[in-house]
Amino acid sequence: MSVPNNRRYYSLRTGKNPNTTIPLETLNSLFNNLFKVLEGRNYFFDAFGGDDFSAFIPGYLGDDIDAQVFKALRKEHLWPIWNRYPYYSEDDLFDMIEFLFDHISKPIREVSGIDGLTVTYNKVEGQKEYRIEINALLADYRNGFELSPEGEILVIGEPGLTTLLEAQIKSYDPENIDKRVERARLKFRRAKSAVDERKDAIRELADVLEFMRDKAKKYMEEQDENDIFNIANNFDIRHHNAKQKTKYDNAIWYSWIFYYYLATIHALRLIVQKYEGDSSTKPES
Repeated sequence: MSVPNNRRYYSLRTGKNPNTTIPLETLNSLFNNLFKVLEGRNYFFDAFGGDDFSAFIPGYLGDDIDAQVFKALRKEHLWPIWNRYPYYSEDDLFDMIEFLFDHISKPIREVSGIDGLTVTYNKVEGQKEYRIEINALLADYRNGFELSPEGEILVIGEPGLTTLLEAQIKSYDPENIDKRVERARLKFRRAKSAVDERKDAIRELADVLEFMRDKAKKYMEEQDENDIFNIANNFDIRHHNAKQKTKYDNAIWYSWIFYYYLATIHALRLIVQKYEGDSSTKPES
């Protein structure tokens, strides 16, 4: 029985270990080590090929992996990993983590009668195991990252706010609320999301609140309802006019506004469900 890879030993659990976060150089090294372990298990044989009875057998990417990496990432000097990893920037590392996700497959050995042993490859199972392994490393880098089921590097979230960021919305209108909130969260969580993309995520949440505004007016005090929308209208989020506040630190305030709006949407959903009961799970006709 293997040891769970997310097990945190005594000094880490108790906060006595100073190495609770790892620097980029260490993460690069651990990534290379993980690649070698998975390569040794033939998880990349289907894509990259390998030696079989002293002969090299190309995978489906052909015999020039360096060219395939450049074609996908538009970067040179990233392959082979075992030679290049010490020089990876954060962007390089995240690119390669996502690239490997696209090309990993778990080998499944099957007995096929008189033909003996055959090997097939299961991409879904390979990606699932890869995410578990790589996320155990990414969680301790800077403020925490993770590889999503779709193969994108995402930020885990601000300390103490992870639960809010991951909590699912189950509203009375999946199309106009649930899907829009999920789209906004994805934009906000992308590891290299630009300021404009974060602003767009906030705007998406503001549109959701606008859609819920009639419900807010029905069940909230007028001043509380007005305060919610004053933030978007006065901080250059949805509309643009000379009276808006523009001299503020976007990186800080965009995070605050995003989490404030996300929490407000959750709160409004609960208020609506409290007063409307089961009818709140269906769109109004």
